[in-house]
Amino acid sequence: MTTVILVIHMMLAIALVITVLLQRSEGGGLGIGGSGGGGGMGGLMSVRGTANLLTRATAILAAGFMGTSITLAILANNTREPSSILDRPGMTGAPDAPVKEPVGVPLSK
Repeated sequence: MTTVILVIHMMLAIALVITVLLQRSEGGGLGIGGSGGGGGMGGLMSVRGTANLLTRATAILAAGFMGTSITLAILANNTREPSSILDRPGMTGAPDAPVKEPVGVPLSK
C-alpha cells in the first residue's frame, strides 16, 4: 500500500514540476496561439486559455501531492511501533567490571 502511494506521489511531483516550469512568469502560459500567432484554434489554446489550463492543472496536482504527502505521513506513523526507554530490554544484571588501564612505562614526565 505504501509503495503504491509512494509511486503515485513521485509521479505527481514530477508532473507538478513540469507544469510549473511550463508556465511563464507573466501568466502567459506556453505563449503559443492567440495574439499574433496566426493559429486557428480560437480560444482553446490562446494565451489566456493556456494559462487557465496550466493554473488548474497545477492546482489539481498540488492538491494530489498534498493528499499523498499526508497519507504517507499517516501510514508511516501507524506502522511504527511506539518505543520507550522503559520498554527496551536494558541491563538485567550488574554492570561489567571497570576496565583497568594497563601498567607500563610512562611516555612523558
